Amino acid sequence: MDNYSVKKLAKLAGVSVRTLHLYDKMGLLKPSVRTEARYRLYGEKELLRLQQILFYRELDFPLKDICTVLDDPAFDIVQALEGHKTALAAKKERINTLIGTIDKTLVTLKNNAMLQVEDLYEGIPREKMDAYREEAMSKWGKDTILEVEDTLRSFSKQEMDSLKQQLNDLTARLVTLIPKGPEHEDVQQCIEQRYGIILRLTGGKIALGKLEYFRKLGELYVADNRYTPVNGMPSMELAVFIKDATEYYVKRKQG
Repeated sequence: MDNYSVKKLAKLAGVSVRTLHLYDKMGLLKPSVRTEARYRLYGEKELLRLQQILFYRELDFPLKDICTVLDDPAFDIVQALEGHKTALAAKKERINTLIGTIDKTLVTLKNNAMLQVEDLYEGIPREKMDAYREEAMSKWGKDTILEVEDTLRSFSKQEMDSLKQQLNDLTARLVTLIPKGPEHEDVQQCIEQRYGIILRLTGGKIALGKLEYFRKLGELYVADNRYTPVNGMPSMELAVFIKDATEYYVKRKQG
């Protein structure tokens, strides 16, 4: 049976070495062997446990709860996998709905027609959509939010694709900068570029309190870490990193 080093396992699972060190420290995923040189080595049992950890993280379980579940003597890996399959199938259906919304938006933009507000938020539960819009309108004004929505509808496909690609490139860059910490100059440069793109997407309409608006977006990534994928999978580590880096950026700007 092969043993995997920390670096090899991290690459195989699509997580960072730092994450595996954290799992070891909190007792969530201990290596099967520690060499005399203190190197961590992982076997098949640990690979299966890491798979379960990643599945539960995908379903937004806190790490402490995952540890409790996996250490329960009654834990059944087959039953757990069946549960994961059902939950992921439901999430897949929702993602397909969102993809359909994107396709509809692209067609509408190509035809230079305006979308209805329901089209902009299709795939998001109605109660959440209403709550998000109501909170935003209360904070920044109804007219402001309506103008922001109009701004989003005004972008051409090429413009929107370009801005999305810029955001994706910045996210990929931030993944590589996680070890440097949220306050590092390179990280803050990326956050400033993200801020500029967000302002453009909102048409600069969030004038008063725009930094606070940007900070709230950082919190949103932690509340819903699907917006911070790494290797196609939501990453809470990246979400928290962006949130912390954004808060630091806002505090510096506010003086």
